[in-house]
Amino acid sequence: MSDDYFTHTFSDVPVMGIFRRQGLERTLQLADAAWDAGVRIMEVPVMGPDDVPVLRAVAEAARARGLDVGAGTIISPEQIEIVAEAGAAFTVAPGFDPDVAAASVAQGLPHIPGVASGSEVQAALRAGFTWLKAFPAERLGPQWIRHLRGPFPQVRFVATGGVTPETAATFLEAGCRVVALGSAFDTAEQIDKVGRLLRGE
Repeated sequence: MSDDYFTHTFSDVPVMGIFRRQGLERTLQLADAAWDAGVRIMEVPVMGPDDVPVLRAVAEAARARGLDVGAGTIISPEQIEIVAEAGAAFTVAPGFDPDVAAASVAQGLPHIPGVASGSEVQAALRAGFTWLKAFPAERLGPQWIRHLRGPFPQVRFVATGGVTPETAATFLEAGCRVVALGSAFDTAEQIDKVGRLLRGE
């Protein structure tokens, strides 16, 4: 389920917006800027109860555009039902927890587990996940992606954590299928850089 969903979702746009703890009004502003720039998928991390209304509002705004929003920072099975009720279409975790992954899939929500080592990649693959969050991408670097793609060519990495419009292309060139950007939507100049990235310039 997860593979088919993400393969379709990310088929045309290699950028995901991610907006962590920006508050309701600011997150909606950033989401609108990302959507207007051409981004079609985004993640709202849910680190506490205050983030649930933000997720719900962004998911509702996304549905009005025919788009999906996922819930990020899912670290316990108990979060799954909460974010599903708030309108999340998928979940993302900072690490690979088999119980969290299984609970998400059981709820009908495709899941992207986080990985930072070959052992974690292998464990996630064995559990049936090929779309994996390379986190923290800034620390791992593009070379890590390139090296891990060797023994695991079937993996589709989503580079997350410290990726900027200036460094995004290096991660995509290294073999990432998607880069997650947050502060890239703060200014017109940054948004223009995202637009150029989406156009392959």
